[in-house]
Amino acid sequence: MNNAKEFLSKAYLIDKRINSKVEQILKLRELATKANSVLSDMPPNSTRNFKKMEDAIVKILSLENEISEDIKYLAGLKQDIVKAIKEIKNIKYQTILEMRYLCFKTWEQIAVDLNYGIDNVFRIHKKALKKVNFKNIYSKIQ
Repeated sequence: MNNAKEFLSKAYLIDKRINSKVEQILKLRELATKANSVLSDMPPNSTRNFKKMEDAIVKILSLENEISEDIKYLAGLKQDIVKAIKEIKNIKYQTILEMRYLCFKTWEQIAVDLNYGIDNVFRIHKKALKKVNFKNIYSKIQ
């Protein structure tokens, strides 16, 4: 971990990975449903359909376990990010960092929410990053 921005951005990436796995589960459930309800003129070969459904269920369970582990990790990481942000005394810095790295808001959303110009948000963000002490915290969560 080289810098504060990289440390703070880690939660966003994990959140995206969780969302991707949830999407994969939805697709697998759809596939399992299709495997169970294929209609044909031919007599059904239930063995093949059960195998497809069984494979999909195994993959779903595996992904659900991965998601559970990722969520636990994300929750711990977010707690560490909150600690790092709370160490900063400037409330503007805290607010922008929280909105960006905990709420995952875009720069435009932050500017609108705070009634700041986007250039001002970037300037404050740059200063705030310099105040983040991430090295002690990151060494514990790695």
